[in-house]
Amino acid sequence: MAANVYASATDGGTTDAQVLSGAATVDCPDVATQLTAVPDQARAEVDKELANLDAQIAEAYKRIGESADAIRQDPGFAENAIAGPLKDKRAAVLGRIGAAVEKAGGELPQGFDDLAACAVRDSGNAPAPEEGGDGGDQAGDGQDQQNGDGQQQGDGQQDGGDQQGGDQGGQDGGQDQGGNGGQAGNGPVAGDYVSIESVQPNVNKPQPSGDASTGTFVSDCGVNANGVFNSDNVIAAPGVSNGAHHFHDYIGNQATNAFVSDDELTKAETSCADQRDKSSYYWPVLRLQNGTEERDAQSPGGGIEGNAGEIVTPKDVTLTFVGNPKGKVTAMPRLLRIITGDAKSFVNGPANANASWSCTGFEDRQLKDKYPLCPEGSDVVRSFAFQSCWDGRNIDSANHRTHMAFTDAEGNCPAGFQPIPQLVQRIVYDVDAPSLEDGGKTVPLFAVDSFPEQLHKPITDHGDFINVFEEDLMNEMVACINEGRECGAGGDNGGGDNGGDNGNGGDDGNAGGDNGGDDGNAGGDNGNGGGDNGGDDAGGDNGAEQPSATPDDPGQGDNGGQDDGNQGGDNQGGGQDDADQGGNQGGDQGGQDGGQEQPPATEQPADDQATAQPDVKVSEPADAGGQDNGDQGGGQDEGNGDDGGQAAQASQVPGSLPELENSAQAQGGSGSLAETGAQLWPAAIGGVLVIFGFFVLRSVRRNA
Repeated sequence: MAANVYASATDGGTTDAQVLSGAATVDCPDVATQLTAVPDQARAEVDKELANLDAQIAEAYKRIGESADAIRQDPGFAENAIAGPLKDKRAAVLGRIGAAVEKAGGELPQGFDDLAACAVRDSGNAPAPEEGGDGGDQAGDGQDQQNGDGQQQGDGQQDGGDQQGGDQGGQDGGQDQGGNGGQAGNGPVAGDYVSIESVQPNVNKPQPSGDASTGTFVSDCGVNANGVFNSDNVIAAPGVSNGAHHFHDYIGNQATNAFVSDDELTKAETSCADQRDKSSYYWPVLRLQNGTEERDAQSPGGGIEGNAGEIVTPKDVTLTFVGNPKGKVTAMPRLLRIITGDAKSFVNGPANANASWSCTGFEDRQLKDKYPLCPEGSDVVRSFAFQSCWDGRNIDSANHRTHMAFTDAEGNCPAGFQPIPQLVQRIVYDVDAPSLEDGGKTVPLFAVDSFPEQLHKPITDHGDFINVFEEDLMNEMVACINEGRECGAGGDNGGGDNGGDNGNGGDDGNAGGDNGGDDGNAGGDNGNGGGDNGGDDAGGDNGAEQPSATPDDPGQGDNGGQDDGNQGGDNQGGGQDDADQGGNQGGDQGGQDGGQEQPPATEQPADDQATAQPDVKVSEPADAGGQDNGDQGGGQDEGNGDDGGQAAQASQVPGSLPELENSAQAQGGSGSLAETGAQLWPAAIGGVLVIFGFFVLRSVRRNA
């Protein structure tokens, strides 16, 4: 299990600073989605006041947790002491928003004042009764709906709801949920999970037409191994600290926070291998509910707001831009903002939800409102297929949605919108299926960060993107996609060597290869070898199969991306690439460049196919990382254990003398100096006998 250690984690139990009750939550209308037309002059003031509304809800939720006993004793307490005062505070904020909009010449939506009222309601996280129960269905009802903008997310993604047979919607019926669940008490719970093996394939994708743009462009920006986090949201709440009320992972642009300007974004450093991509990619962190206190345990956005536990670093992140099945794409405008999914969908409903959860090897089965329980050997996958239709005018909108739209089920953009490259974001985690029977005590629960009242429901997952591609790189992307080529990291434009420039190892080294993969190894396991898994590998066989326009292409099932047989290519400086080394042994073993430690050739099966090589630690000469060990002996490729093959690997065996043995190889490929002397004695004796015979022959002739 791979968990992040970059967040200054210290072991320990949960803090007493905040005890939240998952039995109730705050349900308020989302004001931001109603404000579809805010004048530019009023935008800054409106954004600030919308952030105030979120802060008020977070404070009300905190009061619920502190007043759990009073709420149980007096059913009217929540309404009188929490919901009532909250309504008054919200009414004041709505008044300020209205004044700012009207002063700038704008108009408010009808019924705007009615958005002040909130309710405190049952969250569905309380233990279920022995018979029946449907608490978990609250998040899952209607998950076969479209996502509000016309795109069907997988055609009937009941996601563990009705399709699971009975009310799988939270596994509530008769299952003890282990209390309110979660390290901070506000979720997740057992009902938030479902076995991926019980889900039926549910992914459909539109058929491309003759004018389709079928190419792909991959950007490799790492996995946030250096731990760039904050609880801001510069898109939804610019200029407001803790505007998200939960922590985000950031890759790409390293300056992203609530206060960064557009000019600062364009000049910032980037974790992307191609430095011309300074885009900002961010999403809520995933945490293990294992009792660990991270650096934000006592902070807003972190433990104080119910986001507790150990932050998990992704095993792999793939950023793939794809085309449109009906026509050519046009360039994204620089600084375009896109939010996909809805961070408040647990109380807002699923209309704008766009999270997809699955497991490697099962990515033709996608979940929206459940976390997947993956079988052993399979990793958790969360995916986002961003909106890909742009209104042609705006880089943002008042509610951060209306300037973008999804295609319909056939791939058509709405009237007035044009297709742009679609960002398909795939994040893989090496986390084990939690032990639901004991509430995650044996194997911890995992969940995404969320607003406190959203209770870490998987349907609240979301992703954010700000386009900061340099113009020439964006034009390269558009041309590549429209011409049906495979470009970027691992594509045909030399992007392969970009695999690990940002120091994140090989996590994304095969980005642009087979994005699906049976086990996510198309950029996960296969990339563990030090990151520069580019060259012939990332751009060769692994780049042959590209992800489709959806993150859940059924073609990404078994064995997708496991085409790592040409590890030999130019796997510079890699170290141990934990993938299929047994099968790859017979390829160009010269690719095991960066000091790949091999056992003696005599330990290999004669057919060169059977067992994977163990990871042997050795001391090597200073320049060992660059030597092409596999090319030193012909026996390596044959795997037949002859002397030449042994010589090729001799310097990699613990305790060997690589200088002497390499010298012996240079003199004829024999194993050692002793062996060399032993082979010279017969030759010397033969030479003496020949000379002796010559003299005898001359003596005989003279006497004759």
